[in-house]
Amino acid sequence: MGERRSGTRERIQTVAVELFAEHGYDKTSLRQIAERLDVTKAALYYHFNTKEDIVVSLFDDLLAGIDEIVTWGTDQPQTVETRQELLRRYGRLTRERPKNMMRFIQESKTTMQELAPGEKLQCRFRTLSAMLHAPDASLAEQLKSTLALITAGASVFMLKDADATDDERYDAGLELALELVSGEPGPTPRKTAQSTAR
Repeated sequence: MGERRSGTRERIQTVAVELFAEHGYDKTSLRQIAERLDVTKAALYYHFNTKEDIVVSLFDDLLAGIDEIVTWGTDQPQTVETRQELLRRYGRLTRERPKNMMRFIQESKTTMQELAPGEKLQCRFRTLSAMLHAPDASLAEQLKSTLALITAGASVFMLKDADATDDERYDAGLELALELVSGEPGPTPRKTAQSTAR
């Protein structure tokens, strides 16, 4: 019985994210979610009372997964190999989420800021990003870390028009993400006349 309930909860999450990605969070109603699931609103209310409850449940699961990755990384040496494994774990975590979840996050920044999980997710994202570079890293290296996380987590959405499977899109994103954190710091940019004039 518990497994069936859990399966229903996951189906609701998946369908809700599909609709949020297609129509936007604000334009999606619980009725539409119930209709796509082919269940009554009462059956939907058994699991979630509001759209926000669905989003909170999705992000509670994601945040718990990120917390596990951060805990693991905290106990590891600060090496390129550790950074790459952090990215692999993050990539696996996002791959396990409902297919359109990363698209929803990317396209619903205003909604995400308004909902409680959005701020928590941004905080975890910054923490994980900081673990992908040295404490004294240049701005360019810090940016690479952030881009690596975005690339590892959102490549399916970013490559949606590419003639490839979702797995191929994930693999391409992870490959690039690993490259972004594997190299030595790049050369310090030359000062331009404009920057030295300041």
